[in-house]
Amino acid sequence: IEKSQIFVSFLWMSVTWKNELISWKPEDFCGITQVSLPREMLWKPDLSIFELTEKQSGLPSHYLCITYKGEVTMEEDLRIDTTCTMDIHKFPFDTQRCEITFSSIIHSSSEIKLIAASNSSKATQNSRTYMISQGEWELLGMNVTEGNFSYFENGKWDFIKYTISIRRMPLLHIINFQLPVLFFLVLDLASFFIPDTKGEKLSFKVTVLLAISVLLLILNDILPSKSDQSPLIATYVIFIFAFMLLSLLETILVTYLTELDLGSEEQAGENIPKSSFHSLKPEELFSKQNGDIALEKHGKRKHDSDGCTFSVMSSPSESVRELSGAGATADLHQLQLILVHLQDLRQNVLLALKPQGRGRYWGRVAKRINAAFFVFYFCSILLFLILITLEWTG
Repeated sequence: IEKSQIFVSFLWMSVTWKNELISWKPEDFCGITQVSLPREMLWKPDLSIFELTEKQSGLPSHYLCITYKGEVTMEEDLRIDTTCTMDIHKFPFDTQRCEITFSSIIHSSSEIKLIAASNSSKATQNSRTYMISQGEWELLGMNVTEGNFSYFENGKWDFIKYTISIRRMPLLHIINFQLPVLFFLVLDLASFFIPDTKGEKLSFKVTVLLAISVLLLILNDILPSKSDQSPLIATYVIFIFAFMLLSLLETILVTYLTELDLGSEEQAGENIPKSSFHSLKPEELFSKQNGDIALEKHGKRKHDSDGCTFSVMSSPSESVRELSGAGATADLHQLQLILVHLQDLRQNVLLALKPQGRGRYWGRVAKRINAAFFVFYFCSILLFLILITLEWTG
């Protein structure tokens, strides 16, 4: 259990010792070589496990097996929870070494001598033979060592230490955690192809960032709160989260620069004068301030910029009255409408073309920033993934 650093194991413990007070000749007792007696009738060694945090017995065995030579055997099925300092630096490609140490608390080495019944290779072979389920762990081997230790200089106590080496099978964690994070990273890279003028790009990046935050919460429930080294998977997720956050900030900057262009174009459109000849009377249609076509009250000839010559009467009402007498009022009215419309159109085009040179400046800057950041983002992510893969597998 990674969070609490507890090693859960199922043991079949068989302890044999010789009781010098018990022996018989089989031929004197009809060839009986062994008998079973209740545990309460004979002495039993007080064995304990140093790393034990919780002990649960299986089916209870209330009897001891005694041979005619005085050898007493006690067998018991146990489920024990022991402490195990786990090195999760390379999680989920980690290998753990957990220890189970048996010793007597009361009897010293002069009273009880602990001897392992099997060596390391035999213990490993037996464990693999009787192991039914490994879960997410693979048993690599067991190392059996014997020794003694001093306790307050009052003597020495023997112990037998079983060092169990196990390796995690990472396929489940790769499918459920690492690949989804990598897929979110690919989605974030693909978001660079969404137009910056669309608001969907910013909301998409925020959604991907929130999804990574959820995976960080799941990772926090798996990894222990204390560790000597930072897990590589935490570095993997945090770096990707940082890259995505940087990408989000870059998107905000690019969107802001793009909005500057849109704002300047809208402002230029608002400054363009609208045609207002529909509200004018027929005699006021040619009142222009820029001097391209000027109608004066004193009856003179005026030339516009295209070389056309117009005869202007001293009074607009008199000119209309004279032309109507000649039957040309309708033609003059249409001509005036066409000229005013063309002049307004010319002004609108000139005003609309003026901001084009400088109005797209921020748009070009935004595109360059976006392209440069995409190259930097892709190269940095690729280099980071290569380095962390080498560290994981190294």
